Amino acid sequence: MTSESAPSSRIDALELAQALIRCPSVTPADAGALDVLESALKRLGFVCHRLPFEEDGTPRVDNLYARLGTRGPNFCFAGHTDVVPVGDEASWTVDPFGAEVINNTLYGRGATDMKTAIACFVSAVSEVVGADNSSLPGSISLLITGDEEGPAVNGTVKVLDWLKANGETLDHCLVGEPTNPMKLGEMVKVGRRGSINGVLRVLGAQGHVAYPHLAENPIPRMLAMLRSITDHELDQGTEHFQPSNLEVTSVDVGNAATNVIPAEVTARFNIRFNNLHTGASLEKWLRSAFDAVGGAYEFDCRTSGEAFLTEPGPFTSLLSGAIEDTLGASPELSTSGGTSDARFIKNACPVAEFGLVGQTMHKVDELCRLDDLQALQKIYTTILTRYFTADFQEQVRKT
Repeated sequence: MTSESAPSSRIDALELAQALIRCPSVTPADAGALDVLESALKRLGFVCHRLPFEEDGTPRVDNLYARLGTRGPNFCFAGHTDVVPVGDEASWTVDPFGAEVINNTLYGRGATDMKTAIACFVSAVSEVVGADNSSLPGSISLLITGDEEGPAVNGTVKVLDWLKANGETLDHCLVGEPTNPMKLGEMVKVGRRGSINGVLRVLGAQGHVAYPHLAENPIPRMLAMLRSITDHELDQGTEHFQPSNLEVTSVDVGNAATNVIPAEVTARFNIRFNNLHTGASLEKWLRSAFDAVGGAYEFDCRTSGEAFLTEPGPFTSLLSGAIEDTLGASPELSTSGGTSDARFIKNACPVAEFGLVGQTMHKVDELCRLDDLQALQKIYTTILTRYFTADFQEQVRKT
């Protein structure tokens, strides 16, 4: 590999980030974002596969898998070009899709989450491989979806199935989600808690409040069921995970009358759980708790992701070292926060996440400091350079 790239092959991170932001790719629309990215990747010699997927009841989503090289190991960068809606556009001080640079700051929807990170990675690849990528001792790939901010049904999950069916192997993956709470370099995500959503519907019999013996009020039983799960301590956390947490998010009766006992009541809740549990084990516990209270009820739950942890080792040390050498500070290896597509990728290979500062993601006037953009591009360049060294690959073989 060479660190010197010909002018024709050099991809400028800021210019690519601006071009991506100017595509209003609000989930599930692509709005040309993947065309922009594919064009930049083809300049570097990537073989690109556009992978649209759809199924009944869900919108069609366009995705991209691109690979440079045919040999292993295959280092994959994963991310998404879709963005959340702008919200109240009148509250923005800039055009949400204008990608303006003001006072050394790039503004626009996707500036943080996460078009700029994609641009930084592509720019890093152009630095590492240069004009001649034949000397690359392995492969670099990108797995980019268009529905991470949406239902996540026709994106990464289906792309991973396509990779498996086509004999594509990922050896390690870095997801470019914004991982840093306050400043660049604070945090690398090496795992995520699982998430389960529950909908509990307790059934009774409607009647007049003056004749309760002719009705069955479901509300007391609902309260008892909720109390039985909210009063229970799921765990006290682990070395790498905080304690699992259950939060009731809604209790609805829909009864505007003051003299009517309602026929049913519905509650919704979410559990963020660590690797002491699985979605199946939690569902079994929940149903047991509800059965203990008794009475008629309906319960539906959906696990959107299992807890996972990429154990500290050569890969996490590689990421931490690149960050520390660039910024002078060692990042925390964390499992905090919500879910990401890493919950799917962990089934294919070891995965970690590192991107920009997340303070403005999904907010009005989403932004990225240009100093952070430049530093992130340098970190990604260092990661790629060191990943393909014989020393690192030997460390991986020994683990």
